[in-house]
Amino acid sequence: MTTWLQAWTPSDGAARVTALFTSSFPELGDGVGGVSAPSGVWAAPGRVNLIGEHTDYNGGLCLPIALEHRTFVALRPRTDSRVRLVSGQTDQAWEADLDTLIEDGAHGWGTYVAGVAWALREAGLDVPGFDAAVTSCVPFGAGLSSSAAIEAAVAVALDQVAGLGLISSDEGRRQLVEACIRAENEVAGAATGGMDQAASLRSAEGFALALDCLDNSVHLEPFAPVGYELLVIDTRAPHSLNDGQYASRRATCDAAAARLGVPTLRHWLDRYDANQTDLAVAEAMTALTALTALTALTEETERHRVRHVLTEIARTREAWSLMRAGDWPAFGALMDASHESLRLDYEVTVGELDTAVAAARAAGAVGARMTGGGFGGSAIALVPEGTTAQVAAAVHEAFAQAGFGAPAFLVSRAAGPAGAVTVPASTTS
Repeated sequence: MTTWLQAWTPSDGAARVTALFTSSFPELGDGVGGVSAPSGVWAAPGRVNLIGEHTDYNGGLCLPIALEHRTFVALRPRTDSRVRLVSGQTDQAWEADLDTLIEDGAHGWGTYVAGVAWALREAGLDVPGFDAAVTSCVPFGAGLSSSAAIEAAVAVALDQVAGLGLISSDEGRRQLVEACIRAENEVAGAATGGMDQAASLRSAEGFALALDCLDNSVHLEPFAPVGYELLVIDTRAPHSLNDGQYASRRATCDAAAARLGVPTLRHWLDRYDANQTDLAVAEAMTALTALTALTALTEETERHRVRHVLTEIARTREAWSLMRAGDWPAFGALMDASHESLRLDYEVTVGELDTAVAAARAAGAVGARMTGGGFGGSAIALVPEGTTAQVAAAVHEAFAQAGFGAPAFLVSRAAGPAGAVTVPASTTS
């Protein structure tokens, strides 16, 4: 029997997190009937990346969509610098002081939350301490960016309770993205890029986010795969981005770029490819770029890593064009090629991901690939409309035959960005 992961409605999510807040902070009982009340509820989406994996920290191109599955935060500012947190996903409460967060060596899940406030303060913004409750229907550890969803939900909450006024413009949201990246890199200790946070904060309903990580510019591209659906497969294989594997890949790319004499691998690509509009010419130029780069590098693993990044950037650029043209079978072929590059050159897939992709393709998907950082997590498959249940059943059966635990599934349209669910007018900027 296949398991489907349903998104919560905004009202359901708000009710759940408000109940958690009121039961966790009873001493703040100055709300209606003496009940503890948050200042409001905010939510932010998880994401799936259609293509463009491990390119963000190389200055490359990505193509994510926001999910309907969201993390909800009920928050209330304090008059001091303390942060007190509770979560619906763990019974471990978390507490720290923003004034000494780094000096105290804070660790644990709360660093993703408090780190956002710390980063906003580091940017010169006046952000108070706060009490907050967090709960989520974004599958945890599934490679669907549950960490960025927490960060983004807290970012928009703090923006409104502190009257920062950043969420009203894309440039302001870009500043919130930067704070979330600093929180994850410098406080939580995960060496991720910026795609996840951008998808959660700068996306739009019905659109994919064409993100250029060299200058952090975005273009909203309609995502409406007529005749197809996007099936997300949570393999439930353990997934972590702060166990050293992700950081190792990033360090390899940084070192390779330095040896090639460029700030990022994208700069190397652009040295040869001046945004060619003819796809055949662009493919030839990318092949030349990869070949030249590989000739300049001597270590075999480094050569494989660089080849993935350069070809993945080219695939993503082509995917943007194919999505505009509505050529979904060709788009699916790029998804297939992306997965093979991640499997063979970047070596970030695991048995569960490869099994999910192979089974989905065999059951009729026009394209399938892992999504997210890898080492576990989720895969996605572009399937003909009306065959979603059939493909999911085939993947479920393949997992059983391979001796893996049962996967879970979800289908989501391209959803909107982080924002308020319920917030008093007095805190709206």
